[in-house]
Amino acid sequence: MEGQLKNGTILTSESGNKYEVVSLLGAGGQGEVYDVKCGSNHYALKWYFKGSATERQKKILETIIAKGSPDESFLWPMELIVPAKSDLYGYIMPLRPKNYKSIVDLMKKRVNPSFYTLCRTAFNLTRGYQKLHAMGAKYQDISFGNLFFNPDNGDVLICDNDNVSFDNSKPGGVLGTPGFMAPEIVRGEKRPSKDTDRYSLSVLLFYLFMVNHPLEGKLEASIRCMDMAARVKLYGTDPVFIFDPNNKTNRPVKGIHDNATIYWPLYPEKLRQMFTKAFTVGLNEPSKRITEPEWMTLFSNMMSGMLQCSCGAQLFYDEDLEAKGVAHTCWNCGKAVQVPNKIIIGKNRVLLNQNTKLLHHHVYDDFDMDTVVGSVVQNPNNPALWGIRNEDKVNWTYQKADGTQIPVAAGRTAGIAKGVKIIFPESTGEFK
Repeated sequence: MEGQLKNGTILTSESGNKYEVVSLLGAGGQGEVYDVKCGSNHYALKWYFKGSATERQKKILETIIAKGSPDESFLWPMELIVPAKSDLYGYIMPLRPKNYKSIVDLMKKRVNPSFYTLCRTAFNLTRGYQKLHAMGAKYQDISFGNLFFNPDNGDVLICDNDNVSFDNSKPGGVLGTPGFMAPEIVRGEKRPSKDTDRYSLSVLLFYLFMVNHPLEGKLEASIRCMDMAARVKLYGTDPVFIFDPNNKTNRPVKGIHDNATIYWPLYPEKLRQMFTKAFTVGLNEPSKRITEPEWMTLFSNMMSGMLQCSCGAQLFYDEDLEAKGVAHTCWNCGKAVQVPNKIIIGKNRVLLNQNTKLLHHHVYDDFDMDTVVGSVVQNPNNPALWGIRNEDKVNWTYQKADGTQIPVAAGRTAGIAKGVKIIFPESTGEFK
């Protein structure tokens, strides 16, 4: 496959860095992407086609580069390459590692991540867009073509960031990807915004967990020709969520939408409720769409609420089941699974399994899911007793049921017992 640039071509960036074209990686609607080398390091170069290499696009890129990346989740444009004797140009960005996969790989079962990894992927993806929006930007084209994830640990990389638009700039020409655009954009009523980004994010998350589009059920299966009029009706003027509790006209069709039917009941009720809100109320009321912090709180609780069956299968703790007195049943073998002790800290809930880690987010409610502040450990003198070892930098206070308080210094352990509380610096947790 040949591209516009020949292997071995040397290009000089505006900052003076020299990049050698190594190979063509692929092509899209706007341009081609190359593996390039600067010294011993490899990067990606997006080189625009003539029709896309506009002065307007270049100004958008200049703004994006000047603002800087929201975080390490983005393959963010680093610098421009604008040859003096050419009407074309391109930009340098980090090169995506080969072990990162797309949702297409997930849909085609080329990867099989654990439930925990799916939740961590969803959390990291949502956190990335939360940071982007906090910068005053909108992505405009969230779709599964722009997300890559590590199926081993849930790390994510978001690509195609060259159409990001900031609030103080004119919207870019991109409206979105069919199937991911908010209904008001499909109907031609609105331009991309943070609210439309949140709709697109909900679609992407639904794909991640259900491996199906939230609006593609019986109504989609009955369409003989998916032309523009059909798309506008399905995604814009008459969208119906496939699991809408009050409208059953678009339920998944057996043999066509089996993924949605299989996965939907495997997740906790809170996730089903969030998706239901996203694709019922959220279809027509943009201001009531699920926000990034709402999603992130849910995903963090799902990650800290994993149950392990004796057959080896993972399943989710569901507080709605427990409230109804219904046992947690393994989806794989059908056996009842015992729920361990848990600690409730504000909106956060952590099941205290063996080797469970209490994270900074759980105690400080800041979405730091990497820093460990406590670990579930076994009493070396009495294996029947378990506790949480303080691995924070500050003291905790252990409050017994009778109100007695005992300091828990860093490195010391607080015993796990129902009704007992741990008073952290900014929150209080209670064992249940």
